[in-house]
Amino acid sequence: MFDFTARQTEAPDRVASLSPDAQAALAVYPLERTMGYGVNYSDAVELRARVLQGESWQSAAETMAEICQARAATAGTVTQVAYLRRASALVRMAQAMMMEDTDERRTIFARAADLYAQAAELAGDCERVLINTTDKPLAGWMFPAVNEPVAAVIVIGGTEGWAMDFDCLGHALATRGIHALMLDAPGQGETRFTHGHTLSADWRSAFSSAVDYLEDRAKGLPLGIIGNSMGGSLAMAYAAGDPRIRACCNNGGPFAPWMAPTESPYFAKIMAFCGVETAAEATEVLKSVTPMEAGINADYPLLFLHGAEDHLISNPVAQMLYDGTPTEDIRMVTFSDGDHCLYRHRDDRDFLIADWTRARLVGRD
Repeated sequence: MFDFTARQTEAPDRVASLSPDAQAALAVYPLERTMGYGVNYSDAVELRARVLQGESWQSAAETMAEICQARAATAGTVTQVAYLRRASALVRMAQAMMMEDTDERRTIFARAADLYAQAAELAGDCERVLINTTDKPLAGWMFPAVNEPVAAVIVIGGTEGWAMDFDCLGHALATRGIHALMLDAPGQGETRFTHGHTLSADWRSAFSSAVDYLEDRAKGLPLGIIGNSMGGSLAMAYAAGDPRIRACCNNGGPFAPWMAPTESPYFAKIMAFCGVETAAEATEVLKSVTPMEAGINADYPLLFLHGAEDHLISNPVAQMLYDGTPTEDIRMVTFSDGDHCLYRHRDDRDFLIADWTRARLVGRD
């Protein structure tokens, strides 16, 4: 028998009766964003229901992950892959509200990566990679092109939402003949939790090593870069300086990351992202992320995606990026009811990014 808590009414007075941590989790991770990070729809509904019933966000996510693992253990290969990936996404959700990089958080994330690796080995649709740099390694997942490869891209997330969370985009690219390196950049995912590699002012060197790796794997194919949230800002800032990048997509990245309000609770995550102890130190690191600055590759083609209901990037701020970007070869697409990173329109977003990337790198089918 499959037992569920059943969807709960999220009336304001009921939410207000919960602990501050529970209220914050429900607010920060609405249904669309939770699903955008790879959580199955029914799991996302159940997670919220359990929290509304009094469970902690972390405990509910971990319990549900164990249920998925148990189901995977007795399932055939295809179903096993699906349940392992569901379990991995839920485990990643379990650490999502943690602000500091504790041993517990590192253990949780390592478990999520292990579950994901088990699924990848069974499915054979991606492989775990480790890229050496002049500093510490970068971790990621390589989604090889389905059939004949025609191009290759790097995909990066932001302060939150990392390589495994955006694997839907990796699949969209791979099915269009594009090798997709889903990368945990400095400050992200396994690169940070397992290898201690955080974002510093020297982040471009690490990105260059990742492009070197992809260039070697791609064997002469055209290269691109795609960034989500803060990753979009990093992608633009890097693309302007590396002529090997022939197309770039910024999905929801700000034009001035260092202007993030330091008094916001969110800034604690930026400090962890940068591996520093103070807001001032984090701000100095972010000043090295300059998406509006021109470079030797400043004419790169750019796709800029924006959600008109993005609570982090307002419409005027998005317009400022469009107006001030160093390249004149820019296409801006706004989703009228889009949220940050367009989680509400995940499929449309991924199709648009993948089709545009293929068209700009190699032409249409």
